[in-house]
Amino acid sequence: MSILLLVLLLVIVGVLFAFKSDKIEMPAYSVIKKYGSMEIRQYPNMIVAQTMLMQSTQEQKMSGGFRTIAGYIFGGNDRNQKIAMTAPVVMKMGDTASMYFMMPKQYNSTQLPKPNSSKVEIVNERARVLAVIRFGGFSSEMKIEKYKNKLAAIISENNLKTTGPYIYMGYNAPWDVINRRNEVAIEVVE
Repeated sequence: MSILLLVLLLVIVGVLFAFKSDKIEMPAYSVIKKYGSMEIRQYPNMIVAQTMLMQSTQEQKMSGGFRTIAGYIFGGNDRNQKIAMTAPVVMKMGDTASMYFMMPKQYNSTQLPKPNSSKVEIVNERARVLAVIRFGGFSSEMKIEKYKNKLAAIISENNLKTTGPYIYMGYNAPWDVINRRNEVAIEVVE
């Protein structure tokens, strides 16, 4: 494990320590179809706190993006209001990478406090259908790439059409050692 990854995990542990993963809200999705280890899921509209990722490596992007959005939900907003952590943390990969946290369902966009940081934007993530593949353990750039390739192969074998960038979704707090949940996804065009 690289030193940078270890430092990243320690930072995230410090920020998230107050949260218990069994109480974290997740988006309600429905599974439309399965193709072996891949699921086709329907996701609803979601309001998200998003930031663009400008760093060079995936580890730097994840660390920087996480800190930026965590700052917002831990009171870095015009009301100094804390907002409950949700899962997964989502990273859109590609040329213009971004990261977002879903906002709890109790809020609409007008009820959320305004971010103090100009790097955080509150946006509506439209309803969509995603092809998703799950993997366990701790994620890494190599592991994400491996499952992205597996997902692409299943999509190709089944003649499905996709659009947009691949997405990485991480569900666990860093101190969760067993039963870790990671996913790679891409939007499917129906």
